[in-house]
Formats: sequence, structure tokens, C-alpha cells
Amino acid sequence: MRKKDIIELIDANVNQVQTLIRERVHIWHEYVLFSDLWWFGVFLSIVPWVIWFFLRNKYSSDRILYVGFFVIVISLLLDILGDQLGFWHYRFNVIPVLPTYFPWDVTLMPVSIMFLIQVKPNTSPYLKALFFALLTSYVAEPFITWLKIYEPTIWRYSYSFPIQFIIYLFAHYISRRNKFEKLTS
Repeated sequence: MRKKDIIELIDANVNQVQTLIRERVHIWHEYVLFSDLWWFGVFLSIVPWVIWFFLRNKYSSDRILYVGFFVIVISLLLDILGDQLGFWHYRFNVIPVLPTYFPWDVTLMPVSIMFLIQVKPNTSPYLKALFFALLTSYVAEPFITWLKIYEPTIWRYSYSFPIQFIIYLFAHYISRRNKFEKLTS
């Protein structure tokens, strides 16, 4: 196939995707924006951060935020990948053009992990990872499925368990790092 033909195919595909995104934004604007599940998502996007701000260990804020941003990046990447591969999809998004559930990736995952790292810091990270993976895979995911926000198509809750377990362990590992060089001019 010639380069010109490949470019035409790619451009046609991009045009189809953009048309679908415009339709998605229209549906979101007409039916989702300001619905009860949209407000629920806004609540879940803001309130956990406010609670964390007041309950955080103020002397470890930087370290814990470092972990939180790591979790946000990993959560977003994996969520986008799963959505794009058709493993699941979301309804009632807070932000219509994101293929992820913003409250989950940007608030619930990182804030939950940041709290777990702070609370009882000498507890085994494996026990905390087990608790986190069980809670997210078998309580949180079924709950947002029940609310009709999350629709796993070929995904099973059990598939999430080892991923959530590993994410927590990496976050714990990062939280213990202290080899930062001082910035100099």
C-alpha cells in the first residue's frame, strides 16, 4: 500500500473518531451534565482531596503527594488502555472527553493509597496491598458497576486484584525512597 493511501485511511479514521467524540460530548451535555451521577462524580473528585488535606501528615506531604502523582499516572494509563481495548467503558463521566472515570483515577485511587501509606506505617505493605486490592476489586468496582457508571465488558473483577496489589506495592516502595539530590544553581 502506498504512503498516500495509508495517510488517507488514517485521516478517515481520525475523522470518524472526532465525529463520535462530538456525539459523545452532545449526549453528555444533554443527559449527563448535572445528573445525580454526575454530581456524585464531582463529589468523589473533590471531597477525598479535601479530607486528605486536613488529615494528612503535614511533615510527609511532599513524599505522599509524590506517591499520589505516581498512582494517578499509572491509573490513568491503565484505565485509558482498558477503555481503548474495549475491556470496559464508563458512563456518567465528570469530563466527557476523557475515556476514564476521573474520580477513580485522579482521586479515589491516589488518595486511598496515600492514606494507607500514612496510617500505621510499620504495618506490612503486603497486608495493606492485600486490603487495598480486595477493597478496590471486590467492593469499589462492583459498587460503581451497580450504579451503572462502570461497565466491564470482557473484564472481571478478579483481573483487577493483582494489578491493584502491585500498584500499592510500587507506591509503598516509592514512598520509602529518600535519595534526592539537593538542587543547586
